Amino acid sequence: MLSHKNIRQKGKFSLSRFFQKLKQGDKVAVVKELSIPFPYSYRLQGRTGTVVTQRGKAYEVEIKDLNKPKRYMIQPIHLKKIQS
Repeated sequence: MLSHKNIRQKGKFSLSRFFQKLKQGDKVAVVKELSIPFPYSYRLQGRTGTVVTQRGKAYEVEIKDLNKPKRYMIQPIHLKKIQS
């Protein structure tokens, strides 16, 4: 798991990932951006789920945890779209 960025990449983030638009039903993976605070536990890193809806700037993502669906509000910079 990533704990820090390379010294030349500190503070930088991808604007295309920051402003990405996702649709309802898109499959996404949680890939946290280290230069922006991530409000959830490190256990969420690498999990995959489905976009349910958009609320403000964040997306509501449904992720299964031990076969029980849970919903998280995650900013788009921490999400990576999966090609399906």
